[in-house]
Amino acid sequence: MIKNRLYKILHWEHWPLLMFYLPNIPYALIHGIKERNFVLYTAVNPGIKNSGIGSESKYETLLMIPEKYVPKSVLHKVDQSVQETLKAIEKKHIQYPVIAKPDIGFRGLLVKKMDDESALIEYLQKYPVAIIIQEFLTHKNECGIFYYRHPSEKKGHITSITLKKFLHVTGNGTSTIEELILCDKRAKLYLRFIKKNLSVDLSDIPEKGKQVKLSSIGNHSKGTQFINGNHLINKQLCRSFDNLNHQIDGWYYGRMDVKYNTLEELCNGNFKVLELNGILAEPTHIYDASKITYLGALKTIRKHWKQLYRIAIYNHKQKKVPYRKAFPFIKEMLVLKAYSKRVHKMSKAN
Repeated sequence: MIKNRLYKILHWEHWPLLMFYLPNIPYALIHGIKERNFVLYTAVNPGIKNSGIGSESKYETLLMIPEKYVPKSVLHKVDQSVQETLKAIEKKHIQYPVIAKPDIGFRGLLVKKMDDESALIEYLQKYPVAIIIQEFLTHKNECGIFYYRHPSEKKGHITSITLKKFLHVTGNGTSTIEELILCDKRAKLYLRFIKKNLSVDLSDIPEKGKQVKLSSIGNHSKGTQFINGNHLINKQLCRSFDNLNHQIDGWYYGRMDVKYNTLEELCNGNFKVLELNGILAEPTHIYDASKITYLGALKTIRKHWKQLYRIAIYNHKQKKVPYRKAFPFIKEMLVLKAYSKRVHKMSKAN
C-alpha cells in the first residue's frame, strides 16, 4: 500500500483534480472580473443544465443526440419501482449484460457491468439514486473526443483524442491472475477495485500470451490507461463531428466518450456516444504523461478555458443567453457537493 501511494505521488497523472485546477483558478477569475460575473461559463452550452458543470442528467443529455448515435438506455428514477424499470428494459429490447451508472455521476463511481437481471435488481436496491441502464456495447475500441465550435462559425475543432487501453494482464502459463496483477506496476494500483469485479477469478491461471481484461469501465480512476491519440485528428473526423454537432441544439463545447470498431468507421461517423459532457469536461489526453509534462497539462487546460470564455461572451451578447446568478448557482453547487460525497461514500462502502 505504501509503495502504491508513493508511486501515485511521484507520477503526476495520478494526482487529485485539485492539482490541475487550483493553479488555473486565477486565470478564470480574471475573466469573471472582466464580465462582472464569476459563473459566466454557464452560458456556453444553453442546451444543457448549467452548461454541463456536473449537475446535469446524463440521460437527458443523451436525449439531445440523434438516436442512431446512442446506446439503448433506460432511466431508473429514485421514486420508481424496480419492476417498472425492468419492464422498460424489456420494452426497449435491451439484452444482458448491461452497464448501470448514476444519472449524475463522477469519475466512474458506481459504474458497473451487470451480467444478468438478478445482479441489476441487487444494484438498484442497493443504491437509492437515479440510475441509467444502458445496453453493453461490443465495439472493439473506446475513446474520448474533445470538440468545440464557436456559435458564429460553421466548422468546429477537435482538440483532443484520448485512446483508452483497458486494464489487463497477460498470462505466462504458471501465475494466477492475482500474482500477475501484483507484478504489474499499473494493475496492482487497482487491486482493491479488481477484487470487486466478480467476473474476474483471481485464482485462475491464464495460458501463456492470453490477455485477461480486468475492467470494462473506460475510466482513469478504474485503471484504464489514457493514451494521447491527437495524431489521429483529420479532416474527415472533424467533418463527422461538425455534422453531429449541428444536430445537437445548444452544445458548443465538451467531450464525447464514444465506442467504435475501426478508425475508418469512427471518421465516417459510425460510432456510439456513451456520454456527452459539457464545460466540466477535460481534454483527457493530458493524462498521458509520456507525451506531456504537468506544466504542459495546465497550459492545455487554460487554452480550453479561453475557448469557454469566447463562447460564453458570444452566447450572452449575441444570442442573449443569460448568465446564472452567482448565489443561486453556488447554492446548487453545494447541493451537488453533498450528493457527490454521498455517491463517493456508497462507492467506498461497496
